[in-house]
Amino acid sequence: MELGLLYEFDVPQPWAGEHPWGQRTAERTVYRDNIEQIVLADKLGFDTVWLVEHHLRENRSHMPCNEVVLGALSQITQNIKLGFGVSLMPHEFIHPARVAEKVATVDLLSRGRAVWGMGRSTPMEQIAFGVDIPASKDKLRAAARTVVGMWEQQYYEEHSEYLDFPKRMVTPKPYQFPHPPAWIAASTESSAKLAGENGCGLLCFSIMQPLDKLKLVIDAYHEAQKAAKPLTSVHTNRVGAYTLVHCVEARDSFPTTRLWESMWWWYKGLAEFHLKWEMAHLTPEQQQAAFPLLEKNARGDFDITQFDREDMVIVGTPEECMEKLLKYEAAGVDQLLCYLNFGYLPHEAVMKSIELLGTKVIPELKKRGADRLAANLDEALRTAAE
Repeated sequence: MELGLLYEFDVPQPWAGEHPWGQRTAERTVYRDNIEQIVLADKLGFDTVWLVEHHLRENRSHMPCNEVVLGALSQITQNIKLGFGVSLMPHEFIHPARVAEKVATVDLLSRGRAVWGMGRSTPMEQIAFGVDIPASKDKLRAAARTVVGMWEQQYYEEHSEYLDFPKRMVTPKPYQFPHPPAWIAASTESSAKLAGENGCGLLCFSIMQPLDKLKLVIDAYHEAQKAAKPLTSVHTNRVGAYTLVHCVEARDSFPTTRLWESMWWWYKGLAEFHLKWEMAHLTPEQQQAAFPLLEKNARGDFDITQFDREDMVIVGTPEECMEKLLKYEAAGVDQLLCYLNFGYLPHEAVMKSIELLGTKVIPELKKRGADRLAANLDEALRTAAE
């Protein structure tokens, strides 16, 4: 299993000062610190950094222009892959030509390190941009096919249900041939099937649900992959899952860094957002079935250390983090996306967490992978000899 990163560029309130300077000062600090963290992660062997695209949010996700930040990172990193986590695809958000342009540009600037994640967003953003929510899955697929066509054909033309586009040369073309690998974000079994049946990688999360629930989502994805008809020209069959991660030399540092308070802030805010925007159309019973801890989290009525005990988050020493990571691997996760910067964690504590993961955990994961590969090769040679 690989370690990656997921960044939303959280800017927790309250901000120090009234408008306009409180928000501006906080955002300046967050952008500076998070980029410094990603540069360190590149040096220490993290596989991919995924940057979200979210609009009109407060506290969380002050990251509407991931292509700009990924372009900047392409010039100050060397090895880490640069993931659109995700690019919002329904046509009301953006014209498919713009998606083709921005992903290809990051791929060119990074010399082939771009990874193309796709998503439909949530009702809060969909409503603001006038997205036809019932048609959003079909529009995602249609826009993806359009983007691939624009990359593969010198001149592209389309006259379809969702797009009327004259014959034009869309530039630039991606660095990777035929194009960067495609992933789809999903949080439920039905949306995981969408990713699997279309031959795309799966981006999911363990937030507010135990690992056994996450495994059901992953299993649904792998089942759908068996009969996949790839939506793009690159068939991807991999699972990335994210959760909150914080690695320390000793747990007695938690009070100093405000870890539990930061985690509590993050989960409570996420639950409030889900109930207000993503699940308002569901009955209380349906909400409870989807995320059993949602209502309690929104009230702030929960013991955050329970999430640690149930492996819904990964915190602790390198040895403890490694033990938890192996449980995610057993559930079918190929890349764990570490959500490292959340709440009120000091920048220095996040940098130390990256250092410990990079020097203690990643080498051990690579060693386990090499040992497993060697064992598989030995078994294959023995079978061939027989």
